[in-house]
Amino acid sequence: MIRRILALACAAGLIGALTGATGATGAQAQTAPAQTAPAKNDYAKAEAWLCWPGKAGDACAVDLTTTVVKANGATSVEAFKADPKAPIDCFYVYPTVSNDPGVVSDMIANPEETNVVRAQLARFGSKCRIYAPLYRQFTLTALRAGQSGKPMPGSADPGVRAVGYNDVVDAWNYYLAHENKGRGVVLIGHSQGSGVLTRVISQEIDGKPVQKQLISAILMGTSLALEKGKDTGAFKSIPTCKSANQTGCVIAYATFRDTVPPPAGSLFGRVANPAMEAACVNPAALGGGKGEFHAYLSNAAAQIASSAAANPAWVKDKPNPSTPFVSVPGLLSGQCVSKNGFNYLEAHVNADPADPRTDDIAGDVKAGAQVNASWGLHLIDANIAMGNLVDVVGAEAKAYLAKK
Repeated sequence: MIRRILALACAAGLIGALTGATGATGAQAQTAPAQTAPAKNDYAKAEAWLCWPGKAGDACAVDLTTTVVKANGATSVEAFKADPKAPIDCFYVYPTVSNDPGVVSDMIANPEETNVVRAQLARFGSKCRIYAPLYRQFTLTALRAGQSGKPMPGSADPGVRAVGYNDVVDAWNYYLAHENKGRGVVLIGHSQGSGVLTRVISQEIDGKPVQKQLISAILMGTSLALEKGKDTGAFKSIPTCKSANQTGCVIAYATFRDTVPPPAGSLFGRVANPAMEAACVNPAALGGGKGEFHAYLSNAAAQIASSAAANPAWVKDKPNPSTPFVSVPGLLSGQCVSKNGFNYLEAHVNADPADPRTDDIAGDVKAGAQVNASWGLHLIDANIAMGNLVDVVGAEAKAYLAKK
């Protein structure tokens, strides 16, 4: 379980991979040996992509069947069907998941890459054609080594740290040249993936001709900088989304429980520049205020946080369903809040001890039984509002197509 948590708990990896900050000291960074830049990937090859429409072994062509668990304990099964003729595209960059032994990952899709696609991306296939490149990301192996004070050789080299970003730019440009054909596109990322996409948007899209094809960007598990009191900052001409009919905008947030707010050393919810603040856009209420989360939670990892060892059940005295996902209508809600210098998506569990359904969900980053409050609900940033995000993408697609 802890291995899985580390595989998704990747904000530190995002910071390190994009800024050069690791566990290494300044002296170590200065003396790190220069590394030879690796050869470029050939994104014309199908094996360079996790998801590509019609690809054999498409990682997004997976079972997303969901058991809907109502408050009274009644259940029903919800089927899922992708739309191969969807009128728009989605382009996704996954978070830090690689357990490869090197500083940067290889281009082989292991279970950690395919599992995160299933959890965070595949459900968007009902609204868009999905493109998800493999990329040579800064690995968990290197991150753990750096954070332990024993950085791997070359891990501080700027060229090494640029490999993943350069891969994503190459994949993006290949997609634009060979597949896009003028279609609107939604960019989707989480944590390190959000950081990479933030840079791609800033350098390759913002203010460029291709911006007219940007339907929206969904940047989860990150702290996107905004000028205080404004809806732009990191991007000069791409504002935060205020409604599902708005296009060319960005949804960004990081999630914390209302009962476990970000502590002083939190990795999310604020930015270094005191003139700026972290963006928070609630997928369940783009215009602001509270909204009900339409979550799609992993059933494989289902644990009731209050009594995981004793009774890991969605409904009291009933066995868990066999479907890969579970939905719990009415159990979860949230709003964007500004508290103690942090801006974040505050999640609330509408617990009712009188009904038979679980009164809590998993999602906290833990070391053993101890919750690491600084991470919030980073593990389920995508899952907790997945249904809301899919609905938003559908509405944005209609608005975008109506303007063409």
